[in-house]
Amino acid sequence: MTLNIPRILGGLLISGLIGWAGYRKESLSASGVLGAIVIGTLIFGLGGWVWGLVLIAFFVSSSFLSHYRQADKEGLAEKFAKGHRRDLGQALANGGWGAVLAVLYTFLPNQLFWAAFVGTMAAVNADTWATELGVLNPTPPRLITTGQRVPVGSSGGISILGTLAALGGGLFIGVVALALGGVASLWQHLPLHWTDLWLIPVAIVGGLAGSFFDSLLGATAQAIYYCDACQKETERTIHRCGTQTRQIRGWHWLDNDRVNLLSSVVGGLAAALVAWAGWALGG
Repeated sequence: MTLNIPRILGGLLISGLIGWAGYRKESLSASGVLGAIVIGTLIFGLGGWVWGLVLIAFFVSSSFLSHYRQADKEGLAEKFAKGHRRDLGQALANGGWGAVLAVLYTFLPNQLFWAAFVGTMAAVNADTWATELGVLNPTPPRLITTGQRVPVGSSGGISILGTLAALGGGLFIGVVALALGGVASLWQHLPLHWTDLWLIPVAIVGGLAGSFFDSLLGATAQAIYYCDACQKETERTIHRCGTQTRQIRGWHWLDNDRVNLLSSVVGGLAAALVAWAGWALGG
């Protein structure tokens, strides 16, 4: 195996530019820029430009939705552990597993790693779309485990709009990956294969699996706290009002970033399984 140094340097440059733009648009914090550069350099430099552009598709679409109807979502900020500016932890949670897959693909060039990467990006994109659009559902969500109505923004809550958004987020990544793969094949004068269409169900399954797993962890194992001063649940250890919160359920170490990371792994594994089954049936 020989590392493509120009491609790695190109990935570093592109990631730096994307990080700088994200910081200027207030989509990334200073530490988030560092995370974007590390993740982007690994994925661009080791996976290739198609992998890198799929990552950018996630970042651009999710950043846009984080600002979409921001005023309507402002009152929910107290429930979430962090704001809309992604920091280093969030960057690693959303792109860390994708970067690991890019490294694995470099040493073991198997298309299942590509499928898993698409599923991973679909999972984090689906979860982000579900969160950003699901909170705009006209009726309160239901807890994924019991079906009980819960306040908007509650961890583990799902809604019709949020589920459709998750489906759309996964599908979006699948379409982008399919289109970019087709362009790459034509650029290299390689034939297009009908089996490439499996990237669509791969992304949909990966996206929904990751999103629902995120909600399941949010309803059961994720650490949730309570502010006695405001009498509200939150993911924060220190509420926005400045009050020290107390944990009321979940595992202390399982914060939102770790939930996102685990969900991305589940999405990637589900996607790889679908790809393996589809490609096996297709011969």
